[in-house]
Amino acid sequence: MQVDGVLISESQLGSALNISVHETRSADFAMLLSMLSTDALDFSQFQLPKSEAAAKDNSEETLRKQFEIGPQKPLAPKEYNMLIGQHNAQLVSMGAMATLRLQENLNPEPFAARNDKKHIPLEVAENLEPAVKRRLASAQGKLALVADKAMDAAGFYDQIATGDMQSMLRATA
Repeated sequence: MQVDGVLISESQLGSALNISVHETRSADFAMLLSMLSTDALDFSQFQLPKSEAAAKDNSEETLRKQFEIGPQKPLAPKEYNMLIGQHNAQLVSMGAMATLRLQENLNPEPFAARNDKKHIPLEVAENLEPAVKRRLASAQGKLALVADKAMDAAGFYDQIATGDMQSMLRATA
């Protein structure tokens, strides 16, 4: 996965979009727009300064005590246990549904046997856009941050003009 030089916002393009519109280069304009991220949260309009919220204690424990709510049903146990639900199965087989409800309210059993909040299946990760892949890789610490390298546009166009790059492009087309 190579996501080093990904365009995210139009501010990275500078005046290239404006120039392509004024010079009626619709192909360049379309190419530049297609390279930008389609995620609305990446647009510069949504990169606003954040203000501090009022310091009010809305922690889960405080709200549970305030509304007298019982213990939270865990998503998964701290340790993997194959015997989760065995006692409940015995209560169901004996027909003790009232006992089962009481037991579940006092000591709730986890919803699942395992839980990994950070896991993203490979099929999902491979179908992400390059900008989102980059964000995911940096969040997981898999992306080694490299200093932004400025492209030598004049040298690139010289390579194209000399024919070295043209032969490579024709070979791939």
